[in-house]
Amino acid sequence: MPAGKHKSGRYRKIFVRTPGSKVNVHYRERKPSIAKCGSCKKPLAGIPRERPAIFGKLPKTARRPERPYGGALCSRCTRELIKQKARSETQ
Repeated sequence: MPAGKHKSGRYRKIFVRTPGSKVNVHYRERKPSIAKCGSCKKPLAGIPRERPAIFGKLPKTARRPERPYGGALCSRCTRELIKQKARSETQ
């Protein structure tokens, strides 16, 4: 029987074949949901879908895109926001 913590749904089952041709069950934590744009809710490109323990060990450039609003807005929404700001400054 699995331990109580493995029955909660927090961990996912990974079936691993051992060298003796037995199949064992390993339990791993589930990955978080994909990062989404703050305005249009479209999935963000360039942001890995990792648990915080692994995400924190990544270099900063691998965590999010190196541009304004990187990791918060998608490229289309960023482009539109920059256009709106430029147009409001000129008026």
